[in-house]
Amino acid sequence: MTPFSPAELGRRIGSGLLSFPVTHFRDDLSFDEGAYRAHIVRMAEYDVGGLFAAGGTGEFFSLTPAEVERIVAAAADSAPAGTPVLAPAGYGTATAVEFAAAAERAGADGILLFPPYLTEASQEGLVQHVEAVCRSTSLGVVIYSRANAIYSADTVARLAESCPNLVGYKDGVGDIDTMTRIHARLGERLTYIGGLPTAELFALPYLQLGVTTYSSAIYNFLPEFALAFYAAVRELRQADVTRMLSDFVLPYTEIRNRRAGYAVSVVKAGMTATGHSAGPVRSPLTDLTPQEFDELTALIAKLPATTAGAVS
Repeated sequence: MTPFSPAELGRRIGSGLLSFPVTHFRDDLSFDEGAYRAHIVRMAEYDVGGLFAAGGTGEFFSLTPAEVERIVAAAADSAPAGTPVLAPAGYGTATAVEFAAAAERAGADGILLFPPYLTEASQEGLVQHVEAVCRSTSLGVVIYSRANAIYSADTVARLAESCPNLVGYKDGVGDIDTMTRIHARLGERLTYIGGLPTAELFALPYLQLGVTTYSSAIYNFLPEFALAFYAAVRELRQADVTRMLSDFVLPYTEIRNRRAGYAVSVVKAGMTATGHSAGPVRSPLTDLTPQEFDELTALIAKLPATTAGAVS
């Protein structure tokens, strides 16, 4: 049973940087549990607000339900006390409820609710979807606004009222108007998480909107850099943020933007480049080309030693 009540989970994940561990695969694309557990231990050595197992960067969309439960259980068992592990739920409502039950069995501390699969949905349909998942579990739930589940400010306010265990709102859209309206209406009722790809790009302006944390994929392979960047954002050190964006984040995103799905592939390439290979990505994703991998490796090598301590 989780030591975190929903309210405690909300406060904890809002207190520091968050990350989505990659999922480790062998060359035959089977789950490499030993390497994954070692990665969870390594990530949790640093001061993070929480880890999202089998999430977007963890290739949730490429995993079977049985694999998801196994991966979440491995993360929950490997993470030290005090580091919350959140599990994914998604697809249709009935399937999402089953994922929520699996999260509890696996020892997760909370749930990230991904958009429903494929179909568009009305705001009323999204309300029913979230309420069904929240009713089905005692765990704290974070909703992820992106793709075909873009929640309006009215909908989020309604869900915050009807779902006591709704603790967070993750924004993967970048709509400043909606984000402002949600925070103005709900204040500290929810924890607000920046969830756009390579969230470092938006971290400083989003802080002004009440988004105190974000999920860093870069943290997987450059934890010192990711934490230094987060500290600069929270301390409003604009010059340091701009320098780190120029030195690494912006050229990194140039590689990421070259092909659909590279937001995950470039992270796995970074793992290999820093001596902690997580194996290949599963289809429908594709790995970086050898030339792109060399480019990323050279980019990492240029970082100061104080922010690239993960490089071996």
